[in-house]
Amino acid sequence: MPLLSGRKPLSVALTFIIFFLLLSTAACSGGRVAQAPAEGRFPVPKYIFLFIGDGMGPAQVGLAGAVLDSSSTLAMTGFPVLGTVTTHAENRYITDSGAAGTALATGSKTSVGTISMKSNHRDTLRTVAELARRNGMRVGIVSSVGIDNATPACFFAHNAKRSNYYDIAGQMAESGFDYFGGGYAEGDFPRNRLKGGVNRPDIPALMKIAGYRVVSDRSSLRSVLPGTKCWAYTDYDGKAAMSFEMERKEQELSLAEFTREGIRLLDNPKGFFMMVEGGKIDWACHANDGAAAAHDVVAFDDAIREAVAFSCSHPDETLIVVTADHECGGLSLGNGRRGYDSRMSLLRRQKVSLEGFSRKVTKWKESRKVSFSMALDSVKVYYGLGDVSADSSLALSGEERLVLSKAYSNVPETGAAASGSAAEFASAVTGILNERAGVGWTSKAHTAVPVQVFAAGAGAEAFSGYYDNTGIAGKIIRLARFGERR
Repeated sequence: MPLLSGRKPLSVALTFIIFFLLLSTAACSGGRVAQAPAEGRFPVPKYIFLFIGDGMGPAQVGLAGAVLDSSSTLAMTGFPVLGTVTTHAENRYITDSGAAGTALATGSKTSVGTISMKSNHRDTLRTVAELARRNGMRVGIVSSVGIDNATPACFFAHNAKRSNYYDIAGQMAESGFDYFGGGYAEGDFPRNRLKGGVNRPDIPALMKIAGYRVVSDRSSLRSVLPGTKCWAYTDYDGKAAMSFEMERKEQELSLAEFTREGIRLLDNPKGFFMMVEGGKIDWACHANDGAAAAHDVVAFDDAIREAVAFSCSHPDETLIVVTADHECGGLSLGNGRRGYDSRMSLLRRQKVSLEGFSRKVTKWKESRKVSFSMALDSVKVYYGLGDVSADSSLALSGEERLVLSKAYSNVPETGAAASGSAAEFASAVTGILNERAGVGWTSKAHTAVPVQVFAAGAGAEAFSGYYDNTGIAGKIIRLARFGERR
């Protein structure tokens, strides 16, 4: 029901307007965006943000909040509208990022592994980002993993297989989108460029030919002028992804910086659409690494704060929607061994991701100079485990030491199996800290747990309730009137 219906005295209407303006100002000053009245009361949203926390179920959001300093809160949880969506694929109850990303990008279901195409792999599905561009808006795609990874790909590419990285990366240049930021393109790696014994053109060259400026550091990105098409990336790993937030070096751009610079480059009178993915949340959850997941949720939330800050200058025209493509890991805040005795703050003692610690273990073994007792000293440094002077609950039991000793001795000094065995040792260490904190995991894969939707701004009320993830794209298209030429 409209907030103001029928004929009302002028004084009442003025009172409401003054009240709402005061509310908007207070919300922005507190780092939160105010809720716009019901759909139709204000202009069509001209600035649209869709944030996707890959693998971020309700427990991941709760974990990040619990690990945060007690004086801090997540921006997304302060949004005035909350919804819940189901995530299943067309052909499987537990989805992957291809099918889930397609649902969020197009409003249509498809089969797992498919990038914005119908499950017949013949018909393409138009994405909300493509519709935004057709309607004259600038478009930006940002991700902390490879820019040709499944979720970001679903907004600019169409392919039967998410693993066709080179073909997907090449579609960035064809998209005509204005801004790509975050990770590199895995499709440009030699193993993906090679086809039929021939190396295909590199992706940066294709982007430059298409008129994009390609930059890879902070100062170069800041020098790009608004309206210039740009692909910006930072240091990346063997899968083209950004570092886990807890390991990010000073020279590496953050997800929030890529979002802020994207806003600067995209801002224009006709508006813009920006999709931002926190992709490393999912990677941490696949590894059952609670601390890394929490840090990346916070980094994702920092990017959301950039949109909130922008909305304070355009409160009646900005829509911010935050959701996830699926949950990963079957995370629980509480476990059977600890019962009600949880101490999530212990995860703050972890200083490196499971993946990063595994790399260190591999190097120790290769050097043949690091004994198990020396490895335990490093466990104390990087995880706090064994540091009883700081907290008695961090003491390692004899049984735990035995488990870690066996896992460390199983790591070979050389060979292909070394990295896998090192990961098992790192996983054992990480698992002990997770268990001690009260964190539980049921899987190292995705789950079908429904995920949350947080929304704020113009038309945000449309995103409340319980519905399927295909509804998110449909609601954005309807609110922005992408079905009409503007």
